[in-house]
Parts: sequence; structure tokens; C-alpha cells
Amino acid sequence: MKMVTHLRFDEPVRLDREKLEHLYVQLGSRGAEDVISRAMEELAVRLAKVGKAWKRSDMEEVRRVSRSMVAISEQIGMVAFARVAGQVSALAVTDKGTALAATVTRLTRIGEGSLIAVWDLQDLSV
Repeated sequence: MKMVTHLRFDEPVRLDREKLEHLYVQLGSRGAEDVISRAMEELAVRLAKVGKAWKRSDMEEVRRVSRSMVAISEQIGMVAFARVAGQVSALAVTDKGTALAATVTRLTRIGEGSLIAVWDLQDLSV
């Protein structure tokens, strides 16, 4: 009998709490919550677009959309998400194979975890 090993991918999400706190100081609670909510919504939409573009092998769209996610995620302190989105953007130009597939999957995993983490922090009123 063969043994099957299931790998659990559990990567910690890194948030820049200072960036979020700065938004609250700069914009006030209401303004910061509006900016964060819009950014999170836009990132969720773009995350889905990257996945769809990758599945149809539209590397230019993968590059363009993942690159646009870097600035948005940095604005609300999603450090790991911004880094991985940048990696996807670069790989969409240089690699069409396994490395890109793995990094798009990682972006999805980190993106979902980051969105949840920011939402949870927002609920705690940073």
C-alpha cells in the first residue's frame, strides 16, 4: 500500500500595522475604513482576475493585474501580498510553467489570508 502525504500550506500573513494606524491617523476612522474597504474589495476582484487570466494563459493580463495589486496592497499594509503579487508579475514575463503556477497559487492563498487578517484588524478598530 502506498502512503499519500498531504502538504498543508500555512504561511503566515504579514501586515504592517503601522501603515494601517497611519491611515487611521491621517484620514480618521471613517476615512480609513472607507479606503481599506475599497482596497480590499478591489484586491479581491483583481485576485480573481489573475486566476482567470492564468487559466486561459493570458500572461499579459496576469502581469498587468498582479502588478496593479502591489500598490493597492502596500497602501493598506499587506506586505506579503504585495511581495508575492510582484513576483507573479515578474514571472508572467519570464516563466510560463511551474514557477508561475506555484506563485499564482501562493498569491491566492496569501491574498485570501491577508484580506481576512486586515478585515479582522479593522473589526478591532486598529
